[in-house]
Amino acid sequence: MPEATQSQHTGLTQTAREIQEQRIRLPELRKRVCSAEHAALWIEDGMTIGMSGFTRAGDAKVVPLAIAERAKTEHLKISLMTGASLGNDVDKTLTEAGAMSRRMPFQSDPTLRAAINRGEVMYVDQHLSETVEQLRTRQINAIDVAIIEAIAITETGAIIPTTSVGNSASFAILADQVIVEINLTQSLELEGLHDIFIPKHRPRREPVPIMSVSDRIGSTAISIPPEKIVAIVITQKSDSASTILPPDHDTAKIASHLVNFFKDEVRDGRLTNSLMPLQAGIGTIANAVMSGFIDSPFEHLTMYSEVLQDSTFDLFDAGKLDFASGSSITLSSQKSREVFNNIGKYKDRLILRPQEISNHPEVIRRLGLITINTALEADIYGNINSTHVLGTHMMNGIGGSGDFARNAYLSVFATKSIAKDGKISSIVPMVTHVDHTEHDVDIIVTEIGLADLRGLAPRERAQKIIQHCVAEPYKQMLFDYLAEAELRGGHTPHVLEKAYAWHTRYRETGTMSEVAGTLKAVA
Repeated sequence: MPEATQSQHTGLTQTAREIQEQRIRLPELRKRVCSAEHAALWIEDGMTIGMSGFTRAGDAKVVPLAIAERAKTEHLKISLMTGASLGNDVDKTLTEAGAMSRRMPFQSDPTLRAAINRGEVMYVDQHLSETVEQLRTRQINAIDVAIIEAIAITETGAIIPTTSVGNSASFAILADQVIVEINLTQSLELEGLHDIFIPKHRPRREPVPIMSVSDRIGSTAISIPPEKIVAIVITQKSDSASTILPPDHDTAKIASHLVNFFKDEVRDGRLTNSLMPLQAGIGTIANAVMSGFIDSPFEHLTMYSEVLQDSTFDLFDAGKLDFASGSSITLSSQKSREVFNNIGKYKDRLILRPQEISNHPEVIRRLGLITINTALEADIYGNINSTHVLGTHMMNGIGGSGDFARNAYLSVFATKSIAKDGKISSIVPMVTHVDHTEHDVDIIVTEIGLADLRGLAPRERAQKIIQHCVAEPYKQMLFDYLAEAELRGGHTPHVLEKAYAWHTRYRETGTMSEVAGTLKAVA
């Protein structure tokens, strides 16, 4: 195995020495500072690598690229585990270099996605709360090397993460060796933001002692034996900015429907004006829906979520949000500058936790979360497809939506009613892939309206979803389908030979619409 040489540590300027003293507080570890290229030599063909990063935040940024460079000239393939998706084109670069053989549990890179759908990279799409549980019990391959971004290493050799925790803590604890990337663009003011708690092994595991969103139950750094840290690389690359789009007319309507629904819940005594702790999935729709709470009557809100997006800090600034717990902070470029240049303004109202705690079913059920996630498509009975296009081609992955939906006080799924300029209906007779069954879905909302499915039988759910959530011409098409299905009977009526006719029509003609599809086919 490689060792850092003395020549790599000579000639430091006073400023560089001061940086090392601030950022690497255990003196014996300073001799392990090396280049990314040198650190990458610890990676061998066939290894399983655990890497920090959760939705473009807190990811390792330079050692993965050095691994990719090696893979261009030698046979080097790795299995890569992270918290969620990565930024800085890491997934893209590793894929293009041919270094990626297996990936889990979430991704969002177009280049990697294409390789997955070609069958070149084996992708394990997994609930985000489950990965380290399987690692801990050796149900999947063990981590050989963990590569973790940090703001600093403490006097005891503990690692202080940056803008995400994700699976970093368990990766570092379970790995044979650890490479640390110290990122100088991340402020030391982040220290104290994290809450690292690792559940004990089964079968004598104790409850996770979180009784409110703001409870701190762990430590502020990842404690590991310092001798496991084999290389330290100093970096100065920022997190990739979020790709969310500003709210538009449709997302504003979705937010308005939800706000009105929650007003009714308060009026009927099922909620108070502070609602219950909120969770929102990643992306434009979820972020826009959360932004809709700014002009609502609700106050003293709390969040217990995975990713804290722009809307989280907009709600803080509007005086609507009291506290937010997450696993990462992923922001647009402008919002990132505003927040991280003034992190002290928010720090006492934030916690970043390991994702197995942010997504822990026990905690979600105990706190009574209102969860708001997005769907690629939903069907007339409330089943949700959040991962696959036409039932076969992976988009990103299920992420944490299943962790939250199954255990929520209220499980909401939001989507625009149509896509591709109306050529696709997001509400279909039968989804082509089921990620969330009808049993885990309480509310479906589109810009057309909101369907409250609680307490309804399948036939009742179908009527409500079609009436309140579907745009024309698809609304009448779905009513016609349901009428024919009900003639055949059954608890959940379907016309099996027509259940996927819409998807087939889209594949063959470019639209799900019967009239437009017929005209195009004739032409």
